[in-house]
Amino acid sequence: MSAFATRTVGELAAENPNATRVFERFGIDYCCGGHRQLAEACAAANISLNDVVTGIEQSDLHAANAAKKTNWQSESLDSLVAHIVSTHHVYVKEEVPRILQLISKVVSVHGERHPELFRVQQIFGDLGQELFTHLMKEEQILFPYVVQTERSAQSGQAAPHSCFGTVQNPIRMMEMEHDSAGEALRELRGITSNYEPPADGCTSYKTLYQALRDFENDLHQHIHLENNILFPRALGMETAA
Repeated sequence: MSAFATRTVGELAAENPNATRVFERFGIDYCCGGHRQLAEACAAANISLNDVVTGIEQSDLHAANAAKKTNWQSESLDSLVAHIVSTHHVYVKEEVPRILQLISKVVSVHGERHPELFRVQQIFGDLGQELFTHLMKEEQILFPYVVQTERSAQSGQAAPHSCFGTVQNPIRMMEMEHDSAGEALRELRGITSNYEPPADGCTSYKTLYQALRDFENDLHQHIHLENNILFPRALGMETAA
């Protein structure tokens, strides 16, 4: 039997933020039901303990792999774009709905005593919508152009035609949207006192603030890879073409 089996759901949630994502996916209550041992909680929900444990272990492995460093200055732009999409874009698409659901849950319980949560809900909701549009423009317009330009250069062919003229035009727009996202994150951090939950915050409250902190960290890395590596290299490639 896994060592996780006799640990309480609340203990696992507190020690391992990755576990909360797995609990949410399987419908395990780690807030009010946090006192239950994991095996007991799985039995009560009629789900496989092994599936939940495997989910936690895979989530931990994914987090460890994501932490590995790669020198993206020396990798192809094709590889860098693929990494940004499969790592950071996927993260945004998965986490925004999850965090919005957490915010709704926490607001319903704590909103009366902590009215700042309503502002958190509004800011993050707006940010999520803006990011989804932003990702779509990158995936459908900018990134394909950058990848095709690199492939054309490698094969000695002319750069592909674009509907936006120089690549500097969409890059400038993406950077402006990055600035807007950064401002929203700064406001969220200020409202939440650096993501420090109040003394009366329940496990879901703490999970929400940790999720917001993680989201900020990932978005900072996401924007860094684009603003500081992908975009300058794409501009340099176009200039050299």
